[in-house]
Amino acid sequence: MRITLLAVGKIKEKYLVQGISEYAKRLSRYCKLEIVEVADEKTPDKAGDAVEAQIKETEGRRLLKYIREGDYVVALAIQGKMLDSIELSKLVENLGIQGESSLVFVIGGSLGLSDEVMRRADYLLSFSKMTFPHQMMRMILLEQIYRGYRIMMREPYHK
Repeated sequence: MRITLLAVGKIKEKYLVQGISEYAKRLSRYCKLEIVEVADEKTPDKAGDAVEAQIKETEGRRLLKYIREGDYVVALAIQGKMLDSIELSKLVENLGIQGESSLVFVIGGSLGLSDEVMRRADYLLSFSKMTFPHQMMRMILLEQIYRGYRIMMREPYHK
């Protein structure tokens, strides 16, 4: 399976770059992983709703350029469905069984995802009702995908 992590913004913190790199290396045994970053928009202090909506739309258009027609899109959204690690593993495994060969996980910027990206998504996934830094979510997501593959393969790690 080909998995794409599509995200807004660049990772600046060295510890996150190292963690993401480590999980990308581990995942290379199980899938073809691609990480795609699109530019983020600067949000002015005290930006109004209209400005924030425009920023999300601009970032959303950038994200949508990398989503192909046959991709199965999982958008990370606070209003999405919460799964445990085993359920996420089963979701990825079942998509493969159903013939999905290209899975795209989308992480928005600090304001979230545009309505257009949310409509394009085939599945909305939430990791928590809490808000996490979007840069940190990349490492958390990759760790959970790696954990999921270990569960699928019945290999030690999941405890």
